[in-house]
Amino acid sequence: MDKIDVALLKLLQEDGRMTVSELSKRLALSRPSISERLLRLQERGIILGFNARVSPAAIGRGVQLIIQLSELKVSPQEFEHKIAEDEDILECHRVTGTVSFVIKAAVTGMDDLSRLVERLLPYGNVNTSVILSSPILNRTVLPKP
Repeated sequence: MDKIDVALLKLLQEDGRMTVSELSKRLALSRPSISERLLRLQERGIILGFNARVSPAAIGRGVQLIIQLSELKVSPQEFEHKIAEDEDILECHRVTGTVSFVIKAAVTGMDDLSRLVERLLPYGNVNTSVILSSPILNRTVLPKP
């Protein structure tokens, strides 16, 4: 990756809807050159896709939480398979250490939180933390110089 690729990644992470024409103007490159770079970055797996960031609170999921699951009672693969379709779970990360999984979830309220915990209890020890604020959210990710 060269400096132009890095600048392209930065611009797209700031505004994923920026058009090829706008990127072309900002980076002083032709539209075909920008399109070719975008395609290469996607083919190399650097750009994973383009999507909208949605506010959970704005769509009625005002309680966000981090869940730590430890002392797993089933295989990691079985757990991952079982929770794959749970719409309350936004992210799930298998991690090292005494905790097996760290999960980010968004629910409508305490009743939904209770039901989510009950769904997870058969798989291990559940420790929940309600997110009060997120001072760093969706930080731009660029290669280190």
